[in-house]
Amino acid sequence: MTEYVTVTSDAPEGRTGAIKLHGPAAFAGMHKAGRLAAETLDMLVPHMVPGVATAELDKLIYDFIVARDGVPATLGYRGYAHSTCISINHVVCHGIPSEKTLKSGDIVNVDVTPIVDGWHGDSSRMYLIGDVPLKARRLVEVTYECLMLGIEQARPGNHMGDVAHAIQRHAEKHRYGVVRDFCGHGLGRLFHDAPEVVHVGKPGTGPELKPGMIFTIEPMINIGRPDVKLLDDGWTAVTRDRSLSAQFEHSIGITEDGCEIFTTSPAGYHQPPYA
Repeated sequence: MTEYVTVTSDAPEGRTGAIKLHGPAAFAGMHKAGRLAAETLDMLVPHMVPGVATAELDKLIYDFIVARDGVPATLGYRGYAHSTCISINHVVCHGIPSEKTLKSGDIVNVDVTPIVDGWHGDSSRMYLIGDVPLKARRLVEVTYECLMLGIEQARPGNHMGDVAHAIQRHAEKHRYGVVRDFCGHGLGRLFHDAPEVVHVGKPGTGPELKPGMIFTIEPMINIGRPDVKLLDDGWTAVTRDRSLSAQFEHSIGITEDGCEIFTTSPAGYHQPPYA
C-alpha cells in the first residue's frame, strides 16, 4: 500500500519510502531551482555545434550554475566527477563528458540538476547537431511528445500508470521502444526520492497522484528495442542494438487541479530546432 506523508518544517528529509506531499514554500523553491535548470539548457543552444568537446560543455554548465548561486547536484554524487550528463546518439543516459567532440548528424541529450537554496531543479533536453537525418529528428520529436502527453495525465486522482500508459502508447504507435531500466523519481530537497516514475504501464495502476507531489517525468525512447546495457565505467547506459535513443525531462508538481512544470524554458526552447 502506498504511504504518503505531508512535509512540515520540522520533518526529517531522509528517504523513508513514503511519497512526500509538499506545500507552497516547496513549490516556490522548486520553481527557482527549475528555472535555473531551464536557463542552463537555454544557455547551451549556441554552443551545441560540430567540433565542441563535451568536456567544454560541462565546464560551461558548471560556470553558469555556480555564477548564479547554484551547485551542480551531479558533481561528486556517488563519485561522479562532472556537472552534467551528456548522452550522444545510442547513449540512453548518464553519458560522461570527455574530450569527445560533437559532429554533424548527432542527437544529444544534456541533463542538468542545479541545487538552489537546497532544492533540486532536474531537467534534460535534446539538441540537434548540424544536419541531422529525418529519422533521428523524428525520434526526438516523438520523444518530446511522449513527455508532454505524460504530463497531461499528471493531475490529482490519476495514477502513475496513467502517465506511463500515455507515454508507452504514443511511443509504441511509432514502433519505438520505451526504456524500462531507468525511470523518473521524486524530487525536492533530495535528488532522488519516492515515487519511482516508470514510463510503461496500465491506466489506473500505481500510486495515486495527490496535490503536493513533486517528481520528474523523463522518458527514454529508442528507435529500436528498449533493451539497454551499462558500460564498464559504471555510468554510461547504451542501447543493446546500437539504435538511436532520445530523452526529455521535466520536473513537475501536482496541484489541486493539474500540475505545474518547474523547468519550462524561459527562452521558449521547448524542443529542437531552437530557432
